[in-house]
Amino acid sequence: MKQAQPVPQEVVQQVAEYFSILSEPMRLRLLNLLRNGEKCVQELVEATETSQANVSKHLKVMLQAGILSRRSEGTSAYYKVEDELIFDLCNLVCDRLATRIEQQARHFREFSLASKE
Repeated sequence: MKQAQPVPQEVVQQVAEYFSILSEPMRLRLLNLLRNGEKCVQELVEATETSQANVSKHLKVMLQAGILSRRSEGTSAYYKVEDELIFDLCNLVCDRLATRIEQQARHFREFSLASKE
C-alpha cells in the first residue's frame, strides 16, 4: 500500500481557513438568505435583525474567501453566492447531524419504553 505524502503546511492552513468561515453562525444565516439569489446589504440587515456593520463584516470575510461576489448599483451593494459548492458542503453536514439526531431520538424512545415495563 502506498504511504500518504505529508500535506504541505500552507495547504492545511488554507483548508482550515475555509472551514473556519463556516464556523460562524451569522455567516451560515447569510448564506442561507443568499441561497435563492443575490440580495442587497439592507435586505440582509433586515432579515437578520442585526447591524449593518455586523452584516458587512461577515460579507467581507466571505467575499475575500471567494465564496461571495459583490456588485454595486447606485449606493447599494449586492451580494450573491459565487461558490455553489458551499451549499453541498452545508447539506452534507446537515444530513450527518440529522442522522445523528434521529439515532439519539430512537435511543430515547427505546429507553422510555424500557422504563415502562
